[in-house]
Amino acid sequence: MFSTLKTIQKPILCRVLTMSAALLLGSAGVQTASAADTRRVIFVGNNWEGTIDVIDSESYAPIGRINAVPDKRKRMTELLFNPIRLIGFQTVRNLIGEGNDQLVDDMYSSLDGRLLVISRPSFADVVAIEMATGKIAWRFQVEGFRSDHMALSPDGTEVAVSASTGKVVHILDVETGAERGRFPSGNSPHENVYSKDGKLIYHASIGNVFTPLDSSFWDSTKGDRVFQIVDASSLEIVKKFDMAEKLAAAGFPGLSPAVRPMTHTDDERYFYFQLSFLHGFVEYDMVQDRITRKADLPNLIPDVPRRDYVNDSAHHGIALSGDDKTLCVAGTMSDYVAIVSRETFEYELLIDIGTKPYWVTTDAAGEHCYVSWSGTDQMSVISFATGEEVARVDVGDHPQRIREGYIPAGWNQ
Repeated sequence: MFSTLKTIQKPILCRVLTMSAALLLGSAGVQTASAADTRRVIFVGNNWEGTIDVIDSESYAPIGRINAVPDKRKRMTELLFNPIRLIGFQTVRNLIGEGNDQLVDDMYSSLDGRLLVISRPSFADVVAIEMATGKIAWRFQVEGFRSDHMALSPDGTEVAVSASTGKVVHILDVETGAERGRFPSGNSPHENVYSKDGKLIYHASIGNVFTPLDSSFWDSTKGDRVFQIVDASSLEIVKKFDMAEKLAAAGFPGLSPAVRPMTHTDDERYFYFQLSFLHGFVEYDMVQDRITRKADLPNLIPDVPRRDYVNDSAHHGIALSGDDKTLCVAGTMSDYVAIVSRETFEYELLIDIGTKPYWVTTDAAGEHCYVSWSGTDQMSVISFATGEEVARVDVGDHPQRIREGYIPAGWNQ
């Protein structure tokens, strides 16, 4: 199966009081829906189009489409009367959005399927859309000029959202949008992942990926790129390190320390980090506190200069199977998906499926990975066991994040 090509990727007190109240009230209502009241689905966020496709998680049949920007005219009018924010909006469009507005970066549903929480980079905000009406239930403006990746806590009560230029991560109440707290980050806060027990948040900042100074000589201009482990209750930083030091100690001093998407084993000991400009990933042992291995995957574009990589991403998207045996990796610039043995790092490539794979996530059963093809506007479902594509679904313009979640039973739009 492997090594072959196949043609077919707030203050702490207020926060504690808020969490205590949620526990007493049954997690503010988000935990009360029964299985009969909800339907498990796949959400695919179409960043440039501003829509979210809803797909059945069993049949992979499209169910409906959600408008993530029902207030677009209002937001655009506001920008016209705020020159500073208008400059920020145009910067996001031209430097990060490849000339396009970024209207859906990430999304999570509440556990009862009532709300869909969405980060909207170009509007520097997070909104919750009522599934029943399509209307905005709440809106939160992040620090700075751009919102980015999010994470939903295991109990479904809060989301952590990165504010790219604000250098903070906001913790928002899912039901109300109120800020429960925040913690500082480096330049361009990016990925957030809650631990399985909800006690920790694993976070990385990626630096100034939008600059053209991409040679290793100019690496320092990329800013502060750090990996952090944060206490999810107090929001105190438990651990923080510069990946550059870890890379140098492991014998890889020339690699970028900017951690992109990440995944980890079920026991949260081994993490797999994608790095800017790296065609592959590194393995990090949290117990030994060091990089233990590097996986080198094919660079199918050897003549493309680093300045032409999309936001410094050679690869952007990585997920691990439910049995911790197999990785699914998006070779973004090389237009492939790699199915990689975690034990040996041997791989199989799936090519000629689509272009610019931009995200990978694992389904609830741990048996398939979902891959967004942002260049050809499709989503693939790939079997970890066989390495075969089992389904492909047409979606909207420039799909990126894919998340499983819930809608109300009987919902159709």
